[in-house]
Amino acid sequence: MLMEKVAEILAEASAVAVEPRFRALAAGEVMEKAPGEVVTVADREAEQIIAHRLRELLPVPVVGEEAVSADPELARALHSEPAVWLVDPVDGTSNFVAGRPNFAVMASLVRAGQTVAAWIWQPVTGTAYAAELGSGAWCDGRRLTHPPVADSPAQWQGILKSRFLDPATHHRLQSNARVFGHLSGGRSAAGIEYPLVATGEQDFILYWRTLPWDHAPGSLLVTEAGGRSARLDGSAYRPEAPGCEDGLLVTADADQWDRIHAILLGLD
Repeated sequence: MLMEKVAEILAEASAVAVEPRFRALAAGEVMEKAPGEVVTVADREAEQIIAHRLRELLPVPVVGEEAVSADPELARALHSEPAVWLVDPVDGTSNFVAGRPNFAVMASLVRAGQTVAAWIWQPVTGTAYAAELGSGAWCDGRRLTHPPVADSPAQWQGILKSRFLDPATHHRLQSNARVFGHLSGGRSAAGIEYPLVATGEQDFILYWRTLPWDHAPGSLLVTEAGGRSARLDGSAYRPEAPGCEDGLLVTADADQWDRIHAILLGLD
């Protein structure tokens, strides 16, 4: 019941606050909340709707992207509370503002520091992804299982998120990644990128900045579909308060992780 109810909440909040404003944002409905980062009235209104309804469903703290932007102390609940909701009301806001379709509405439930349930709603395509710890991952109700992986790295496709990398690290990773068949900069939305890995359309993603509302939903989706999401030291991903920027490698197949990690870091 919980899985279905949260999916409904995200879709309904999107229909009310997000979708009517897609390619129809009025003057004054887009603001800069930090240098190079924008927020819209759609983000804020959707988060308010989602947070209110999630609390009715399960009365635990809600750590929302926009609420934390206004009060960073709210993120402490990830460590101090036994359970919290994480909410990203419009993941890929820059795409949304530009009229590009790559954005999503996301939520996840974290218990004792571990993501136990996750939801991703892609409004433009009407596609719903969900995952539950130990139970699996789904796309529109269809169980996700990863297809066989090609043997050669020359056939693998990946995404390297370079925006928050220092120039030297960026150059080293790009050089090491030349052995892969194809490397791109991604879609500027975790809620679009993670499903590409969960369904096998991409073999891996390397992230650096790992804000919890961006990565908790997709990481669980990928791991429950047979992949792996781990820090560069090999430790499993767990949602952390903003400020943890030590990298995250996500692979479609769990057995691929060590090989891709070695190649990217020049250990192979």
